Amino acid sequence: MIAFSCAVAILWSAARLRNATALPWVLMGVGQLAVVVGDSLWVYYEHIAEVNPFPSVADGFYLLQYPLVTGALLLLARHHRSAGDREARLDAAILIVGLSLPYWVLLISPKIGHYDSVLMQVIALGYPLGDVLLLAALVRLLTGAGARTPAFRMIALALVCVLTGDVVFVMLEDPQGFSVSLGVLPFLMSYLVWGAAALHPSAADLLRATPETVPSLTNRRLLTLTAVVLLAPGTLIVQLAFGLELSAWAVSITSVVLFVLVVARMAIMLRRMQHQARRLDEIARTDTLTGLPNRRTMDAQLAREYERATLDGTPLTLAMIDLDRFKLFNDTHGHQGGDELLAGAATAWSLVLASDDMLARYGGEEFVLLMPGRGLDDAEHLLAALRVVTPQRQTFSAGLALWDGRETPLELLRRADTALYAAKEAGRDRVMRAAPAVGRRPEPVNSREYGGPPGAGPAWSAPSR
Repeated sequence: MIAFSCAVAILWSAARLRNATALPWVLMGVGQLAVVVGDSLWVYYEHIAEVNPFPSVADGFYLLQYPLVTGALLLLARHHRSAGDREARLDAAILIVGLSLPYWVLLISPKIGHYDSVLMQVIALGYPLGDVLLLAALVRLLTGAGARTPAFRMIALALVCVLTGDVVFVMLEDPQGFSVSLGVLPFLMSYLVWGAAALHPSAADLLRATPETVPSLTNRRLLTLTAVVLLAPGTLIVQLAFGLELSAWAVSITSVVLFVLVVARMAIMLRRMQHQARRLDEIARTDTLTGLPNRRTMDAQLAREYERATLDGTPLTLAMIDLDRFKLFNDTHGHQGGDELLAGAATAWSLVLASDDMLARYGGEEFVLLMPGRGLDDAEHLLAALRVVTPQRQTFSAGLALWDGRETPLELLRRADTALYAAKEAGRDRVMRAAPAVGRRPEPVNSREYGGPPGAGPAWSAPSR
């Protein structure tokens, strides 16, 4: 009656849900109902017909529970797939292979050849093999992603009770003597917990995903995997210590499989760490908003271009670019509009640049354009091309500085920055050449050099500040 109430609760919950979550509950409910039929037949054979219920049709219904419940667990595991599903599958495989060894040594191997008829042999082995199948599905579900709801935890506890009861059942020398005793308590507990899981409000949330998509290798998971891997040598140690028959072949094969799985797990984890390291390096070198190299990357590239220019004797020109009246634009169009302008300008300018040129975001609305191999005239023509493609009819001011072969990168940037401020003081929307390290003041560049229309006038004849 307790088992029957559990089956009714599970099937009632499945009928109430009527969604994708209902199917796993249906499979679990039908599996539990098969156990009820098996229990009824077992009672009939033992107490009414007074015949040995092992083997009988009751065993068929008992064994039917395993594929049904396993199917339900695999459906749940399928919905709990994540980006780290390969790691979860390998963790599950390690646990399954490692935990299957005790089943083989203690429950399966001793039963082989123990019974007179083939039918009794098959049924007797069906229980531990069904446990291994059920254990594999449960481990696969527990190692994956998914919400750990109260109903989920109660289902796992119920299955652990079922597995415990089966171990007690299989280890008994005479299954016929398996009646109302301490051996049935795990089954009674599983019925109660399983029924409570079906009636719990979280029963509808078994398929709910969690924000975490990649299972992390926590200390608990690492310790569990370590303990399971050590089961193979531990089995031999125990057998040697107590003078038991050695399970050499089983332990050897299990050890080889576990070794391969652990190496595969380490390889995947290493590749993930390498990918994350490359991603972190890319984030550290890239401006998040514009996708351009950031200031740190630009400083490193400038040092490399210094060495190349020294060896090749080629010119090296640097420009500091600042979008005009960006604060006013930001206040008018909002911060999102300002971000769109920065990202749009970075994209448009990048399409004009040659492969050797490097555009980097220096900070705020300021950009640095590094132009190896270009002189001042060539650099001015390039800036004119950038001005044409600047989005939303915005303008920019720029300061140009040609490396003199002696100054430091900081001094070159300072000269370009000084020229930029001179361009802004002169009315914006223009390019100013930086004065030499010691010498004349910055000079304006005529708008004709930007390819403007005849009569357009000088580039600095923009509206006053």
